[in-house]
Amino acid sequence: MKAPIHWILLLVAAFVAHSQETIGQAAYFPPASTWQHQSPARLGLDAQAMDQAVEFAKGHEAKTVREGLLGQIQSFGREPLSDPIGPLQDRGGATGLVIYKGYIVAEWGDPSRVDITHSVTKSFLSTVVGLAVDQELIGSTTDTIASAIPPIEIYHAEGKTPPELIRPFESAHNRKLTWEVMLRQTSDWEGTLWDKPDWADRPQGDIDQWKTRERHEPGTVWKYNDVRVNALALAATAIWRKPLPQVLKEYIMDPIGASNTWHWTGYHNSWIVLNGQLMQSVSGGGHWGGGLFINAYDMARFGLLTLHHGNWNGKQLISEQWVKQALTPTTTNTGYGYMNWFLNTDKKLLPSAPEGAWVHIGNGTNMIYCDPEHDLVVVARWIENKEMDGLISNVLKAVR
Repeated sequence: MKAPIHWILLLVAAFVAHSQETIGQAAYFPPASTWQHQSPARLGLDAQAMDQAVEFAKGHEAKTVREGLLGQIQSFGREPLSDPIGPLQDRGGATGLVIYKGYIVAEWGDPSRVDITHSVTKSFLSTVVGLAVDQELIGSTTDTIASAIPPIEIYHAEGKTPPELIRPFESAHNRKLTWEVMLRQTSDWEGTLWDKPDWADRPQGDIDQWKTRERHEPGTVWKYNDVRVNALALAATAIWRKPLPQVLKEYIMDPIGASNTWHWTGYHNSWIVLNGQLMQSVSGGGHWGGGLFINAYDMARFGLLTLHHGNWNGKQLISEQWVKQALTPTTTNTGYGYMNWFLNTDKKLLPSAPEGAWVHIGNGTNMIYCDPEHDLVVVARWIENKEMDGLISNVLKAVR
């Protein structure tokens, strides 16, 4: 009896070793409605260090209030015209996931909860612009936008006569703007959109000069500005000639197996008529409410897609060229690629992480950390902004 048992144990050990080796080598992409969990030890990680990383995230929850409206006021209430015009909701607690080699190796909080993700939305927006380039709806990011989009009819429920047409890229300055400078936040786009003037977002300098200052040449000055982001979303809607959430669902979210719980919204006054159809132009974040509402699992799927440079289980959903462009540092801000790909150039953003890592970041702080060197994605929601590097440092201790 001893010999058969001995051989059985050897076979079992060999099978386990082979399974571990397979897990370690093969790229795993979770199918829809399920996602395999693996213990950290099974994948060769330090389980105790991973537990410490989770405790770190839970112990450094953002100090902003959880009530949606008060949180928006807390973040942006000092700005002029800061009243929200899109939906808001109360947020959840500290939540997150650690994805290693495609598998969930740690999670905390409530990853199934659908929460506003603020400016992480911008990474989804730049992605649908990239899809328009891939589909040749846009010839090149160096093309000007004014020459590519029609006048846009604003929908008024009360039936305004005559109907209002806007041309958001028609001024002398705006006619020079390309998709590239809009994606990199170096456009200095001028104007008012959805009742929010460009100068009302994080205004700088003398209030008397907000409306009269000279414009910077496109590409020369980086300025984070949500009005301009919304102008890009409107232009992308005009190019696609259908709502951007529909584009995102068809080309990205359904192919990566995302749930049907996410939704992307704009403002109560951002409805347009295009090709005789009523549709909403979405926003690029939650500055004035709206943007993408999504759970942590779906955020992680998107992070895994970008980690693999747009490839999902052998299918190229986003072109590698687009991801390469998104990861190219902006000349006037080398820590920023396309919106909202924050780069770790010179390890300034996250000193503990590799320089080749990047993070999709939104207020809150919401973050999707992507680290090809370690085959790692980390989603963290409602963590103190200054503690992002501390969390990643703790996770990398487990990986190393």
